[in-house]
Amino acid sequence: MKRPTVGVAFGSGGARGFAHLGVLKVLSDHGIPVDMVAGSSMGALVGSFFAAGQRIEDMYKLARTFKRKYYLDFTVPKMGFIQGKRIKEYIRLFTFGKNIEDFNIPMSIVATDLYSGEKKVFTSGPACDAVRASIAIPGIFIPEKIEERLYIDGGVKDRVPVSVVKSMGADIVIAVDCAHFDADPNINSIYDVIIQSIDIMQDELVTAMGISSDADVMIRPEVSKYSSRSFTDTKDIITAGEKAAELRVKEIQAVMAGWKETGK
Repeated sequence: MKRPTVGVAFGSGGARGFAHLGVLKVLSDHGIPVDMVAGSSMGALVGSFFAAGQRIEDMYKLARTFKRKYYLDFTVPKMGFIQGKRIKEYIRLFTFGKNIEDFNIPMSIVATDLYSGEKKVFTSGPACDAVRASIAIPGIFIPEKIEERLYIDGGVKDRVPVSVVKSMGADIVIAVDCAHFDADPNINSIYDVIIQSIDIMQDELVTAMGISSDADVMIRPEVSKYSSRSFTDTKDIITAGEKAAELRVKEIQAVMAGWKETGK
């Protein structure tokens, strides 16, 4: 009997999104396949590296050495403070310069069309362009221009793209949500204001849409105590992802076994 196809929806979360790596490692350690991926914002970045063919152990090394200086190419503020050319080259390098359709694992990358307000799902074209669009935090990054359209952070429209990975044909959907709003008195800059505002908005969006009920298994790493704006706690954030995934392994295995028994 054939096994079910497993899709993973990686959500947004800024620096907290490194928890996705811990989830991937645990799934791999327990032989749980990942047949397709959808990602928003940080989930698009991590997911694209994995889907393009980066080994998990190499991704761990990349994450632990990642610094904010890798993407801080400031510009005169007009549509954003950060040009995003530096992070785009980083993405291009670690996705091997591939187009999305050439990834080892099928992937959908979610961004938001700034003109129409609609969700845009990229499944082809240069991965670096689509991921750069998906991580374009409004007000921080200049929007990414693709084919005469401007795109911003995918998390603005779809924080955890469960419906997207379902539409790809996944029989079982595992969702990973790292973008929890947490009361934070340390608001000291316009950057902090924008990120905290988005966290609040996305929390309301997820609650209203009932995303957790749409996924077969929802994994929520305990990362709220870590700043989504700082990349100084990467090791602990990855560990939190591992711990949260370990708690869901038996549940995932049970869902897969149940699918086999029913044949659907």
